[in-house]
Amino acid sequence: MSLFGDGQYQWRETYFVLFRQGDHPLASQVVEELTRDDGRFHVCNVRADEEGRLESLTLKSPDDFAAMDVSFVSGEEVSEQIEELIREISRATLTDEEREKMRRLNRCDARFDIFHFEQIPPDDEEGDEFLDPAALLIVIERLSKLCHGIGVDPQSGSLM
Repeated sequence: MSLFGDGQYQWRETYFVLFRQGDHPLASQVVEELTRDDGRFHVCNVRADEEGRLESLTLKSPDDFAAMDVSFVSGEEVSEQIEELIREISRATLTDEEREKMRRLNRCDARFDIFHFEQIPPDDEEGDEFLDPAALLIVIERLSKLCHGIGVDPQSGSLM
């Protein structure tokens, strides 16, 4: 079940990891990468395609008051997004690292959408924000490493 239907969570933002379909990781690899270490993340609702590659999952990070739905997307929608992103970013002054990522973007034809949610504590009457962005940054970093991808903040148009 998606977190969009869970009243305990409020959607905050969406990030992307762009990569080549040939680097689409197995669901088991993604779960292993995201849950290694300290037990910070709890993964559930894992779906894979016929070859075992990740289609979607839900990740919860209770200590960060955060959760994420991750889903795989490919096709024309991704190609159009990449073209638009390249147009936007090419107008900016880029570092050498960003130029290298731009070259890699041209070869990308798939992405993971990362829908970032904040857990709303039941006794939060004042609407205080408890969300720690660290969980999101860790997930983007680990997914990017696993699929040789490029993290993107679409709100700012920046490469991560």
